[in-house]
Formats: sequence, structure tokens, C-alpha cells
Amino acid sequence: MAINELLPEMAEIEKPDAARAKLGLAAIFCSTFLALMAHFMLAPLLLLRMKGADVSSTVAGLFAAAGWLGILLMTPFTAAIAHRLGARAAMWGSSGAISAVAVGFAFTQQLSVWFVLNFVSGLAMAMRWVLTEALIAEFCPPHQRGRYVGFFQTLVSSTFIAGPAALVWVGPDSPLTLWVVIGLSLCGLAWTTMIPPIPAAHDAHTASTGWAGLWQALREHPIIMLAGFIGGFFETGVTSILPLYGLELGLTPAHAALLVSASGLGGVMVMLPAGVLADQFRDRARARRVLMVCCAATMLLATCTMPWVAGMAALAWPLVFLWGGAGGTLYTLSMIDIGAREKGITLVNSTAVLVLAYTLGGLVASGMSGALLDWSPRIAFPTVLIAVATLGLVALLRTPAARRP
Repeated sequence: MAINELLPEMAEIEKPDAARAKLGLAAIFCSTFLALMAHFMLAPLLLLRMKGADVSSTVAGLFAAAGWLGILLMTPFTAAIAHRLGARAAMWGSSGAISAVAVGFAFTQQLSVWFVLNFVSGLAMAMRWVLTEALIAEFCPPHQRGRYVGFFQTLVSSTFIAGPAALVWVGPDSPLTLWVVIGLSLCGLAWTTMIPPIPAAHDAHTASTGWAGLWQALREHPIIMLAGFIGGFFETGVTSILPLYGLELGLTPAHAALLVSASGLGGVMVMLPAGVLADQFRDRARARRVLMVCCAATMLLATCTMPWVAGMAALAWPLVFLWGGAGGTLYTLSMIDIGAREKGITLVNSTAVLVLAYTLGGLVASGMSGALLDWSPRIAFPTVLIAVATLGLVALLRTPAARRP
């Protein structure tokens, strides 16, 4: 993820031996799965408990946005912290902070404290997110980038399903639920200790770093960053308020929470095949752009059905399935595109900007959607979502793909 100068270790580096690479990938994949399982149990649980306490959808939406704000603010600074502490130590610290936040939710019902805890969780998640994607780039074989990135994103999306499903199984009102969340988070922390050491870099001084590197990456890949914004808006930002949308449609709290799973199922079904497919063409840059246009068009067509969803709640399930699949695949293809074009610190800078764009999309969507649901759930809410989807499709259609590998 983000890192403009992320670890000298991540610039020009000797490829790890196969056994160490496999161990690194296994540790990262398992720790990420468990950490996100905990997150996607906790997030809808807290929203449902706030609604049960008669907290408005506006406040609940701002609560969801607090986590995204933490991610957005921390992402530009993760490189310096990771450089000072080391990649593995920073990963351990961020994972430990996330577990500590989960414990905090178990011991307080103060809404103001919840906001602070969610913000701190966002700060820690930014560090973990950045390091996770940087280490995947370190350990995976370059010629199978699409396959590995697609698999990782599919793993992430599977937690959209498994997390809320586990919440329903344990029970939103069960006193054990938060302790299950804490246990999953601690297991994820334990897996991070299995990440092997990272070799020292030979050269980390040839590329721009810091804000100059971030600005250069944004100028080089503006449309890819816009695709990341749209992906974050629909895959994660809108997904974060799906329980509120489900309640607005008249669904039960349990079924409203499961809308998040439907969104995750879309990503699980689409992202890995898209990643593998993106590796198969001779003109891979053009193939990625065509796939991106298909995703943006699917997202727009699905969003245009929202006026009918208000009168037939059953349509919400295929709608959020398509949002999750198309939005997640947009981000996956953006990651693959940047990975194919850049290397070393330049790759890290570009990934940092992509993460910021994705995070900003999630923050904007979660922050405004709660207010739109309170104000005008059947007109303003779908209108804004249709406008965002249209922006993404038009931008991708009007900008030709660069023909670099």
C-alpha cells in the first residue's frame, strides 16, 4: 500500500528464496484474513448497536467515516514509521493496536469513546494495509502478479462474507460476540510473527520520495487513481453503510448485516478470474483498460436500478453483489496496472497514491451516505451514486490506455 520511501528494503531487492517467499505469503494471507474477519464482524455489530440505541443514520455514517479518516491521515506517513521501526515491527505494532481497540469496544458504551477508538483503529489499519501490500509485492513472483493480486483481493472480499455471516451465527446481541472479534484479531497478530525477515536493499536513492514522489505518481497515473477512488467508493465506502441501507429498505437487522456479505461475494466471484485474465493478453495494458470499462459500466447499470429497489427489497441483493464485484475488480486491476508499469520506490509511490485514492473514495461514500439516507433515501442517495458511477465510466472511456506492459 502506501509508502513513498517505504523501507529501503523495498526498493531494489534480491528476490527471496522460494521457501521464504511461500512462508511470507502464507503469513500475510492468513493474518490478513483473520484481521479482516474480526473487522467485518465488528463494523456492522457497532452500527447495529448504535441504531438499537436510537443513534441517527447521520451520526452512524460519521462513525464509519472516522475509521476512513484515520486511514487517510496515516497513509502518507507510514513510510517514515516503517523505515524507523522496520517492516515487521511496524506490522506487529499496527496489528497489536487493532486488537487493543477491539478490547476497548468491549469495555465501554460511550459513543464519544467509540469515535476515538474507530479513528485510532483507522490509523493502525493504514499501517497494516500499506505494509501488507508492500510485502506481497516483495514475496510474489513478478510474472504471476495478476494471479497473486487477484487471489489476495479475493481473500479480502471473502471476509466481507464470512465476517457478517459469523456475526449472524454468533448473534448480534450475544455478549460473546466482541470476544470472538478479539480472539480473531489476536490470532491474526500471531500470524504476523511468522513473516520472515526482509533483505536489505542495495539502492533506494534513485527515485523521488516523500510528497514529491506522491505528486509525480499522481501525475503519471491520474485515471488509474480515479479508478481506485471509484472502487473504494463502491466496494468499501458504500458497503460500510449497507446495514443502514438494508434497515431503510425494511430488512431485519440480521438480513441488513448480510448485505455486506452479498457485496463481498461479488468480489470473491470476480476478482481472481479478472486478475488471471489480465495476465493472458499480449497487449496487457489495453486488456486491463477494457476490463476496467466493463466494470465501470456494470456498476453504473446496477446503480440505475436503485429506484426499483426501494419498492422491491429483494433486488438489493443482486445490486450490492454487482457493486462489490465491479468496485473490487476496479481496484484489483488498478493494482495490477501499477505493478506492471513501475518498479522499486516508484512502484511504492504509485501504490501509496492508489491507496489514498481508494481510501478517499471510501471516506466520501461512508461520510455522506448516512446523511443522504436520513435526508432522501429514495431520490438523493441513488442520484449521487449514479453520478459517481457515471464519472468513472466517462473518464475511462475518454482516456486511452497507455501501451506500456
